[in-house]
Amino acid sequence: MGKTEKYDHMKLIRKYAGGHKNLITLGRCLAAVSAVMTLIPYYELWRIIRCAVDGENLNDIKVYAWSAVALVIGALLVYILALFCTHIAAFRVQANMRSSLMHRILTLPLGVFDEDGTGKIRRIVNDSTAATETYIAHNLPDKTVAMVTPVGLLVLVFAFNWKIGLISMIPAIIGVACLMSMMGKGMQEKMKEYQDALEIMSSEATEYVRGVPVVKTFGQTVHSFKRFKECIDGFGRWATQYTLMLRFPMAGFMTCINAIFAFIVIAAFVVTKNGVDNAAILNIMYYIIITPLITIALTKIAYSGEAEMTLIDSLKRVDKIMEIEPLSEKESNLKPADHGIELKNVSYRYKGANRDAVNDVSLTIKPGEHVALVGPSGSGKTTLAELMVRFFDVTKGEILIGGVNVKDLPAKNLMELVSFVFQDSRLIKKSVLENVRMARPDASEAQVLEALEKAQCMDIIEKLPNGINTVLGEKGTYLSGGEQQRITIARAVLKNAPILILDEATAFADPDNETKVQAAFEELSRNKTLIMIAHRLSTVMNADRIFVMDDGKCIESGDHNELMNKNGLYRHMFDEYTKSIEWKVGA
Repeated sequence: MGKTEKYDHMKLIRKYAGGHKNLITLGRCLAAVSAVMTLIPYYELWRIIRCAVDGENLNDIKVYAWSAVALVIGALLVYILALFCTHIAAFRVQANMRSSLMHRILTLPLGVFDEDGTGKIRRIVNDSTAATETYIAHNLPDKTVAMVTPVGLLVLVFAFNWKIGLISMIPAIIGVACLMSMMGKGMQEKMKEYQDALEIMSSEATEYVRGVPVVKTFGQTVHSFKRFKECIDGFGRWATQYTLMLRFPMAGFMTCINAIFAFIVIAAFVVTKNGVDNAAILNIMYYIIITPLITIALTKIAYSGEAEMTLIDSLKRVDKIMEIEPLSEKESNLKPADHGIELKNVSYRYKGANRDAVNDVSLTIKPGEHVALVGPSGSGKTTLAELMVRFFDVTKGEILIGGVNVKDLPAKNLMELVSFVFQDSRLIKKSVLENVRMARPDASEAQVLEALEKAQCMDIIEKLPNGINTVLGEKGTYLSGGEQQRITIARAVLKNAPILILDEATAFADPDNETKVQAAFEELSRNKTLIMIAHRLSTVMNADRIFVMDDGKCIESGDHNELMNKNGLYRHMFDEYTKSIEWKVGA
């Protein structure tokens, strides 16, 4: 890795540190001072050995010893002060990074969370910022010590006997060469692969844990979840290849740094070939004591290099989030003339896909009209609905609400026009009151209760220990999928937006809940432009119009009777659906 890249990453850290960036510099300077102070006692140690070998000035030993102790204590205090500085800066950097990420995430198109997954984004916000905090707080001062110590050691090694010093440095130089071979650009790529592999395996592990009830019910093993098994096997293969690739340089590094003592023995023979005197004994004893410091210094350099690679990978992952452009927003006072929706030659392609998820779709939904989007899985129904409310921008074409392009509507204004009830109910660990009030924070308790009543939720509220003030997910208070869906509908009722999108909203409801959910939908959709996405075709038979999607295209449209008479895909789907609901065990 070049100097420019390193500089850029330190520059990024200083940017996030803001007014605390000088603390990082101060912390590193204090760490360097601490490293120098730690080495000076070894000179005092040499003086103590000289007094002992010569048998002269023995009273000075006490002075030298106390001087060494004072320097060691002083070095420790300075290093603690360095850590104090870097920790304050690290906490500030982490706080600023998380704050910046969350501000950026709040401006991102909602479709980003479908494409990248909330788990991946959460891991970047938590783990990548934590890795940066750890690096600044601990690894950065350690790295400074690791850089300063070898320079000081070179002075100590060559100051007393250059021959012994030179011989003892031979394995250290070879060890550094082995170390450098493990810290190049290739290793940075391997670090990225490692983090990617962990990310994928973590995501698949989450999915596997969620599916454990199914695994246990059918007596299956981990092999039932092929993707999880493949992730584990893939990570195992990668780890094995990575280990094999490093075996020779790592073995060379460890051998060299631990062979320094053997070279001291060789050096001893060299300096005593003409006889042994007090100076030779003094230097040999001294070098036996000081050379292990070289091993410690090189090991610290190795670990600091690994920590830096982890930091760089973490910062790059943060950058990927920060580089995602929010949807462009115009300062506009345009107001839709009505709540009709028109799509003109709309196409959309997901990031990295090789074909369009929605391909050249044109359709018109009149104000107050109730329409349905149906079609096989993967036909583009949900994507089309998400494009209508600008979860992402169309690749081609345009979408108009009341004659105004959705791109020309400020995001706040657009969100005020639309309520979206998802297939997967999204409730947070708060009270029922706070969950429903998310739609309108200024709503009174009476208005929330009215919305809950319209959404057929009163039977849920009556059985909760604290009514609408009961915190969901706390003290064993949980709701079924259908009950959660009704709470979500109450939220939409409270918002009372003129356009309503229902995405497979009854998918997880049991028969009893489905009846209540349908009644809630009937209340919710009154006098609104309604777009339903459904697999259960019985729920869309009464729609004013049905749009049939297939492979990203709208291939049919009309009401139920018109589509049945066309004898096309809708007729085929409806016939198959009818067969499925009439099926009986043993029939």
